[in-house]
Amino acid sequence: MSGGLLVAGTTSDAGKSVVTAGICRWLVRQGVKVAPFKAQNMSLNSFVTREGAEIGRAQAMQAQACRIEPTALMNPVLLKPGGEQSSQVVLLGKPVGELSARGYHGGRQQKLLGTVLDCLAELRGTYDAVICEGAGSPAEINLRRTDIVNMGIARGARLPVLVVGDIDRGGVFASFFGTVALLSPEDQELVAGYLVNKFRGDVSLLEPGLDMLQGLTGRRTYGVLPFRHGLGIDEEDGLRVSLRGAVRESVVAPPVGEDVLRVAVCAIPLMSNFTDVDALAAEPGVVVRFVDRPEELADADLVVVPGTRGTVRALRWLRERGLADALVRRAAEGLPVLGVCGGFQILGEHIEDEVESRAGAVPGLGLLPVRVRFAREKTLTRPSGQALGEPVEGYEIHHGVATVEGGEAFISDGSGHSLDGCRAGAVWGTHWHGSLESDGFRRAFLREVAAAAGRRFTPAPDTSFAALREEQLDRLGDLIEQHADTDALWRLIESGAPQGLPFIPPGAPA
Repeated sequence: MSGGLLVAGTTSDAGKSVVTAGICRWLVRQGVKVAPFKAQNMSLNSFVTREGAEIGRAQAMQAQACRIEPTALMNPVLLKPGGEQSSQVVLLGKPVGELSARGYHGGRQQKLLGTVLDCLAELRGTYDAVICEGAGSPAEINLRRTDIVNMGIARGARLPVLVVGDIDRGGVFASFFGTVALLSPEDQELVAGYLVNKFRGDVSLLEPGLDMLQGLTGRRTYGVLPFRHGLGIDEEDGLRVSLRGAVRESVVAPPVGEDVLRVAVCAIPLMSNFTDVDALAAEPGVVVRFVDRPEELADADLVVVPGTRGTVRALRWLRERGLADALVRRAAEGLPVLGVCGGFQILGEHIEDEVESRAGAVPGLGLLPVRVRFAREKTLTRPSGQALGEPVEGYEIHHGVATVEGGEAFISDGSGHSLDGCRAGAVWGTHWHGSLESDGFRRAFLREVAAAAGRRFTPAPDTSFAALREEQLDRLGDLIEQHADTDALWRLIESGAPQGLPFIPPGAPA
């Protein structure tokens, strides 16, 4: 087998990421050597590969679905929003500058088409199949001329296109029809058909509509995936804050101890890698919620200040909302607070930023004896160490360089030398994303939190975050295997779009 597929969508958040992961897991279970690919990704949820390249977390999750290590080839262009109209451009895993939306779409994007096609060709030369994910909608006609992630990559690599629609939102038939009808004849030739996502109810009631859609467009539907809770893992959010905060199914195991632990996550602007708290939400008896008001911290046993693409902006927001004062009061009362990456920087005493916000000297919250200076070079590493007597791994993505001037070391090497972070009383801070996915460390940390909060909470002794992730990915593979026409999907990946697909007017405007 040697082939590929582009999973496009009628809208953003139609389910492209999870469908791509599901197809990848289904294929790898058939013995196919498969890799994911997304030419251009806009997301504040990113990951660091073994070689020190930054890519979208969705592609890292899809690589896990393929049971392979993620690489920069799988997401050659990553856009990290820094405001409403500008983003940091990360090319082949390294930041290359900050561009406005007009500057990027006005010329830079189209020049990257050769780069992304080269990356895709390298993957296709290594793997039996490459499952590509589009972005937004392929029918964004205002951006088609410079498109490198939807029909631009499909036409450049001659990939068949499967369009995913979220029927839970409504209007899925109009969305399918309109998506095809707004594409040029050359692009329409590659659109093979549709995949309905998040369907609730009796599929037989949907079938007449699918038959009419095929009659109108000459394209079949390759499957109807039922609605399932708890599958939205490692999503791409751009500027939008997800209030999901949990990776598991809605059926939750009861607490092991007498009490639950309530975790409040400050929903700061430009929040990045909010997936850090997914491992907490996976623990029986831990309740995670996102908050934006100081009164919502009153019953929290732990408050998390997460990462952010705008440390100074997030700090200003915390002060404006009254959350900064609430955090200071918590620390004075010995109640637990955890800062991760940008949140760690916010908890320090002083920030010197001439890079991200260019705000210069800014006082932090003063909860940790730490001074932060922003460097132009971004730190991108996959470190490991020990914390609270347990092994811990993570990944670092930050411009801020922290100088710890007191307190206790948080994460150390095997010889007791500090590697990262700081602790002062019940306040902890670290630059390491993903550290809470280390099961032993997470349990030890939650025991510390419970003791400081005065809760009779006991972590479950056998929660494996990695195993939960594998279960989720297998469930995505099951969805494809059980609810898609896998024989037809296989032919599509192997042989490309069917010949003679009809043109649906009016097509893309000239």
